[in-house]
Amino acid sequence: MALVIVFLQSAPVDALPPASTSALIAAARGQIGVTTVYDPAYVRLAYPGGDVAPKRGVCTDVIIRAMRQALALDLQHLVHSDMRRHFNLYPKKWGLKKPDRNIDHRRVPNLQKYFSRHAQQLKIASDTGAFAPGDIVTCTLPGNLPHIMLVSDKKSPAGTPLVIHNIGQGTREEDCLMMFPLTGHYRLR
Repeated sequence: MALVIVFLQSAPVDALPPASTSALIAAARGQIGVTTVYDPAYVRLAYPGGDVAPKRGVCTDVIIRAMRQALALDLQHLVHSDMRRHFNLYPKKWGLKKPDRNIDHRRVPNLQKYFSRHAQQLKIASDTGAFAPGDIVTCTLPGNLPHIMLVSDKKSPAGTPLVIHNIGQGTREEDCLMMFPLTGHYRLR
């Protein structure tokens, strides 16, 4: 049994059967009311499978926790392993000389690079019909801050897909998909 878990956590996202979209969305939605504090503090984490306290987190933690719970994929391990092999391909915004398993997976630009390498990278569209439930979308917030969101299976009254994310007040499901300039669109299939 442990061998199966290690294999699932080590497999690249694109090597898996089609993602269980409903399970992924349910795992993200399950964080609403649990993760109530936006906290970007650097924390030493257990490895693999490390996480900050469930009450705390940032936008990346929504994705990390949902993928771990619904798909048995540990982005901490996956990103760290990929960065160890291909460090030169990842952003150098933080002055690191080598990967840091405590924080690398919690940074949006690193997840963008990881998903561009190991998931289906889709064209950024202005048509909300291009976004399917379970898609992962990145954008830039005011102040040039990167952000990441999971597309929900629910829509606004106008028909825009909602997103599940933590944009500063804990995990929420909101009509924010087209609110900020999009920078990436990924599908785990």
